[in-house]
Amino acid sequence: MEQTFAKIEELADHVKDYANTKIASVKLEAAAKSSKLASNFFAGLIVACIFLFFLVFASIAAAYALSAWIGKMYAGFLIVSGVYFLAGIIIWSGREKFLRIPIMNAMIRQLFKRDEEDEQD
Repeated sequence: MEQTFAKIEELADHVKDYANTKIASVKLEAAAKSSKLASNFFAGLIVACIFLFFLVFASIAAAYALSAWIGKMYAGFLIVSGVYFLAGIIIWSGREKFLRIPIMNAMIRQLFKRDEEDEQD
């Protein structure tokens, strides 16, 4: 009878060790996925900032080029601002399709990637 209790205690210890190991594994996996998600976010943010600088300088150059072509300084800047206004309206009207769904899908894909796919990255 004592052997049975000893084996049950040993089994209980193994189950506790397994549960603790599984919890630690889940914590490590969550930390790895969240750090990868954060690094992708910050990399995207840096690229977006660089693209923003490019866009600002290209817009100024385009506005000056249009101003020289038309002959009036304000006209080139108004045309460029009008193009941005139309682009803003288009993006705002399609924000669900163009922004929210792709961002949500990328985050879900990143969070639920399998371990084999993570090793290939």
